[in-house]
Amino acid sequence: MYANLQPQAPSGVQANGVTFFLANVMPGSARRLIVRGRDDRFTGERRGDDLICPLTVQNARALQEHLPWLKPQPLGAHLSIGFGDRIGVATPGHIDALRAADPNGCFAPIFAQQSVRENERLHRTPEAVMAAAIWGVFALDWRAPWGADADHVKEVAHVAPFVAAGYTFFTVDPSDHVDNAAQTDDLATLRAKCAALPWAMLETHYTALHNAYCGRAIELDGVALHFDEETLLRGLAKYGRAIAHTLTITKALRTASAAAFDLEMSVDETDAPTSVHEHYFIANELLRRGAPVVSLAPRFVGKFQKGVDYMGDLGEFEAELARHVAVMRHFDRYKLSVHTGSDKFSIYPILARHAGARVHVKTAGTSYLEALRIAAARDPALFRRILDTGRDHYEHDKKTYFLDCRPEHVPPGAAVADQDLPALLDQFDARQLLHVTFGSILNAHGVALQEMLRAYPDDYRGALQRHFARHLQPFVAGHGGP
Repeated sequence: MYANLQPQAPSGVQANGVTFFLANVMPGSARRLIVRGRDDRFTGERRGDDLICPLTVQNARALQEHLPWLKPQPLGAHLSIGFGDRIGVATPGHIDALRAADPNGCFAPIFAQQSVRENERLHRTPEAVMAAAIWGVFALDWRAPWGADADHVKEVAHVAPFVAAGYTFFTVDPSDHVDNAAQTDDLATLRAKCAALPWAMLETHYTALHNAYCGRAIELDGVALHFDEETLLRGLAKYGRAIAHTLTITKALRTASAAAFDLEMSVDETDAPTSVHEHYFIANELLRRGAPVVSLAPRFVGKFQKGVDYMGDLGEFEAELARHVAVMRHFDRYKLSVHTGSDKFSIYPILARHAGARVHVKTAGTSYLEALRIAAARDPALFRRILDTGRDHYEHDKKTYFLDCRPEHVPPGAAVADQDLPALLDQFDARQLLHVTFGSILNAHGVALQEMLRAYPDDYRGALQRHFARHLQPFVAGHGGP
């Protein structure tokens, strides 16, 4: 029934008297974990001394107990990149990219990363996302530290499943508690809003904050910040509740887990850019309360839209970034996080030049788009169905995103010749449309897409290696790498 079981990479890892390796048990079948020896924690089908195990969550957890390098860990303020994997098979390609473009290990990778919103749309669990990363790490024998990001945690109720699954990096998204109207409110309105803040949760009062921030120059490296009353009121009204909510979730994390964790606070999904004064205020208020912040994601100037390059004045971006970096270096505790960070090729050299190793680049859907590129080349019929599903669901699925996509510029699948389909993955409107309709597309075509990727694994890994090398190289070059 079974082919002769020969290990694929890794070629047999021994631990605690048991040997583990991956193999195809029958021609054309999905890979299985072979457990050569006895261990009751694994589930599978016994064949002599071998237990043939499916790549499940339970078996991934059991393997972690033997091989500690399969457990994610906190990465601190180290230069890092988050590799989103909406399909669950991209980790080998991510590792290929790191080994090819970053052989000296400048980047610390996050292989398990999915937001609460993505999990809900894809009907995945934190455990399933973690297990997919574990199997990729094992398959490619990645022994260096790696992390797992519970992305865009918005509520206390979101915490427990990620903690139970072993996540080590928690991105708190308090954007629902950011008061965007405070950007333009008059002083009377700002005073009223500040008076109504949850001061007990903030553990302070307005007079104390006024005395701490106003009436003096806050000297940073090359930047002097001056808070007047309006600047303080505006920042406090805009972000006060968001800070309180972040502290609430931090407390819940500490209660739920005795293990160390990294904390990111993200306010990138707001209407107006985060000023340098607001950045200083947020960081200072979180750090002085002991929040373990290792990453902070402000809302930068310009447009950070899904799947496409930065949209905005590069000179303005660089000038503002330099000021944000001055705040970051003043505190010397965290790094700047760039959300919607994939495909922003024009700003990577700027980020590397100013922030150096104090950057986290967060990607989410770009690996999924590279999978669609393989489908466009290898299975045009499948890609046409995917494209039409995206067109049908765009108006509904776009609601949680800021986009400049013009869906009328995206042709139906039947109107595009086979040889022209891959080019749609480089066309602005088609790329954004396919990016934000990932939930509808993968729920309808995910199984077929996974089968296609299993048929052409080298194509997908090669595409990911090339694509992410472009993300990594500007930062690696800044560290004196190849």
